[in-house]
Amino acid sequence: MSACGYTVRPLEERANTMTEPTVTELDARGLDCPMPLLKAKRALNAMRGGERLKVLATDRGSVRDFEVFSQQSGHPLVSSEELDGVFVHVIEKLVDEG
Repeated sequence: MSACGYTVRPLEERANTMTEPTVTELDARGLDCPMPLLKAKRALNAMRGGERLKVLATDRGSVRDFEVFSQQSGHPLVSSEELDGVFVHVIEKLVDEG
């Protein structure tokens, strides 16, 4: 225990107590606009706040679609990258504060 009255644990020990958000993967490869985004919206509606959706898409337009969707919906776009012709977008469902 420290002089301030709380215990400081090593980083490795603290990391084990933190929970990673649940990640659901949606394979939208081969689908054209607007289908990757529409399927993502449907998947997000079934998820809880704080969970993440990982979308795999081959539609180049999905990059812009997910950026705009994130800005308009408030669901954070955690990452968006291209890996060997597949666009990988990770969105976190907004936590309802109601």
